Formats: sequence, C-alpha cells, structure tokens
Amino acid sequence: MKLEFFGAAGEVTGSCHILSTEGHRILLDCGLIQGSRKAEARNREPWPFDPQDLDAVVLSHAHIDHSGRLPLLVKSGFQGPIYSQRASKDLCRIMLKDSGFLAEKEAESVNRKRLRKGLRPLKPLYTADEAVASMKQFRGLPYDKKTRILPGVWVRYRDAGHILGSAIVELWIEEKGLRRKLAFSGDLGHAGAPILRDPTQIHDADLVLMESTYGDRLHRSWEETIRELGEIIRGARHEHGNILIPAFAVGRSQDLLYFMSRHRDEWGMDDWSVFLDSPMAIEASRVYARYAHLYDEEAAGLWDRRGGGADLLPRFQLSRTATQSRAINKMNSGAMVLAGSGMCQGGRIKHHLKNNIWRKGCHVIIVGYQAHGTLGRRLVDGADRIKLWGETIRVAAKIHTVGGLSAHADQDGLVRWYGAFKNRPPVYLVHGETGAQEALRDRLRRELTAPVGIAEPAQVVDLRRPVRVAA
Repeated sequence: MKLEFFGAAGEVTGSCHILSTEGHRILLDCGLIQGSRKAEARNREPWPFDPQDLDAVVLSHAHIDHSGRLPLLVKSGFQGPIYSQRASKDLCRIMLKDSGFLAEKEAESVNRKRLRKGLRPLKPLYTADEAVASMKQFRGLPYDKKTRILPGVWVRYRDAGHILGSAIVELWIEEKGLRRKLAFSGDLGHAGAPILRDPTQIHDADLVLMESTYGDRLHRSWEETIRELGEIIRGARHEHGNILIPAFAVGRSQDLLYFMSRHRDEWGMDDWSVFLDSPMAIEASRVYARYAHLYDEEAAGLWDRRGGGADLLPRFQLSRTATQSRAINKMNSGAMVLAGSGMCQGGRIKHHLKNNIWRKGCHVIIVGYQAHGTLGRRLVDGADRIKLWGETIRVAAKIHTVGGLSAHADQDGLVRWYGAFKNRPPVYLVHGETGAQEALRDRLRRELTAPVGIAEPAQVVDLRRPVRVAA
C-alpha cells in the first residue's frame, strides 16, 4: 500500500501519481507537461511505469495538464477504465480531441523542417482519432456518491469549484484488514468565483495530496477585480483599440462571458463586438449549458433571466471557422476577442497578437496562470518584443495581468481548505513551483501545526504505517 509521485512534483503541469495496493494500481491523473519546448519534449519520454500494469485511472478534471496524456496512455497499452465526473467526461471528449489535432499540426510543422535536414519525421504524440478512441474507456460518475471501482478500492468525487466537473477525489483502499483514506484536492477553485460552487470541505483523511499553484500569493478581492476589469475596458474604449484576451477554452472563457453579461451596462459592453474565437470554447460552452444544475445560485438565476444564455450580450459572435477568425483582424477598434491558447503558445490568439500587439491602442488582458517558457509568461514579464512565426514584433500594446480572475484558490483558500480537516492529517504538496510550495508549507506549519511535505519526483510514500513528515 503506497503512493508514488510521477508528475506535478515540484512543477505545475503534468499531474500524475500512482496509488498501489497488493493487488491493484490506480493512476491519479495523467496530465500533459506544458511550458517550454524542452519541458514539453518530456511528454515523449518513456513512461516511468508500465501502462499495462494499471488497473484504473481516476481523473480529477478535464484540464489538459491533468488529462492530456490519457490518449497516449491508452496508445501505450492501458486497457482499464478511466473514471471522471460526468461533466469532465463530456469536456474531455472535446479537449482531448483538440489536443490530438494540435499534436498532429505540430508534428507537420516540425517534420517540414526535419525533412529539409534529412532527418526522419516524428509521429504526433497522439492523433485526434486516437484521442476519440480513448473515450471508450471513460466512465462518468456523479458528485457525492461513493463507488467501488476495484476490489478494496472506493472513490467519491466532491465539487472542487475549479472548472465544470472538477473534483476533489476521496479514495478509500483496503488491504488485509488495513484501511486508509486519501484525499486528493485536484485543482481547488477560487471561492466566490462566478458560475460554480465553492470547493467542498473534507473533514477526515489519513493522507492529503494538495495542489499549491498559488501557495505564495493572495488574489485581489472579487470587488477589486471587477472594478479593475471595468477600468481596463472603459480605458480601451476611449483609446479606440481592440482588446485581446488569451483565455483557456474551458472555465475562463465562460467566466469572462458571465462577468461581461452581469456588468453589461456598467462596463459599456454594448459598445463592443465580442468574439468567442475558439471552436473548443464554443463546444465547451455547450457542455456548460447542459450542466446548469451544477451552477451556484447566482449564476443559475442569471442563466434563467437571460433565457438560458441566448441573450447574454448584444453584439456577441461565435467565430467557428478560420475565415471568420481572419475577418476579425480587419477591425482596428471595437473588437474584444477571447481566443486560445490561454498561455499564447498556440491557437488563434497568436494571429490576433501578430495583427494587434504593435498598436498603441491595443490592450491585452492576461487572465490566468502563465507557465515558465510560454509566450504569455514573456508578455507578463514585460517583453518589449516577441517572435511569431520567425518575425520579430514590437510590443506597443498595454499588457494587463488580472490575477484576481484565477480559477485556483490562493494561499488563504488553500489554508482554509486544509484547515477543515479535523484530524490534521499529513499533507504532501503537488502542482506548484518551489517558491509557492515552500511559502504554503511554512504557513500551514506555523498556523495549523500541520505535518507538511513537498512531493518530489519518484518519491514513494508507504501507507501501511502512519505517514510521518516534518511538522
């Protein structure tokens, strides 16, 4: 009976952990490593375990840094079930197919250069068809129902409030009369965020596995964040420019559209042509619509008042095709564009940046975490020039980082969530950079006398005896 860390240990992306009993091996998440080219190249490295030896996968949520290597796992011989919350299953159907499509496009681009150099072509990590095929192994579970998934193994999903279908995973394992409970936070949501409910509090566990993405900082209040967004939008209107918002297709895009609708008059949204320029975000929004029963009370009320989303904004347009996307770039002012990718590493946002970021009247609003090595991180860090498709482009646009929109809990939220455990169980921090993890560890020890460890790659935690980490 043991827990092993194989991803998101000392870093944010690539979530991947294995829980083992004498007879079974369960993989918790199977995420894509994201960031620089060097970091992403690690996705092609051999698995540190045999996929064929796994009995099941338990997925916390659909974001690609938690789910993105599942098609590769299936391609490598995994034949067991993949458990997820029901809404996560529907989102994975969209996101994994898109991830496979992007992998194919990336391989095509790389191979053109390799062939010119006389090198053998690379195969994509997996294809869109392989991603679709992997969905046959998904099994959707509801929130709050304890389910036996293997002999001696039970799982229950609780609402994490991060994106639709995101879950805190409670796992019970039993071996030779010994029983242990693991609570895996997945990604915890930002309390008070739009649309979704706040993260569920858990009160008991023998071991906690907790994310720490923003373990070293506090978010602005929602009131300040809303005021900041309104000021940016009104300022951009006076400068007669466009607004570009690199937005994650799942979660952030829907949150932003909700805020725009809710503050329509206050922000002067009738003056803007708002484009959701992302086929994946459009599909994800349809999934959100199907699961309106998971919304918080305020969002559910707005949804009902606005006719189920049919009249959220007056000049709102869905941009599905490449032709529709290119047409937006003919607008020099009055366009507000939400497009992926959220870290500006690919997708349509790069084309909009190329056509706008050199304009003084342009505003770019960064609304989510930007990993090291990404174009989004370079913009946040103040780059005065960027390179797109080999062309160096001057950054004249105003770059705004609105941290209060994060879908992750901040340090206060993480401490509050752990503080609900009555027995102060040992906790290992994952899914965070070193500074964030150390800050969160120190505060948990200082204020709650919590026994906290920071997970390391390939570390093994023996669950047969009480887990001991430094307090």
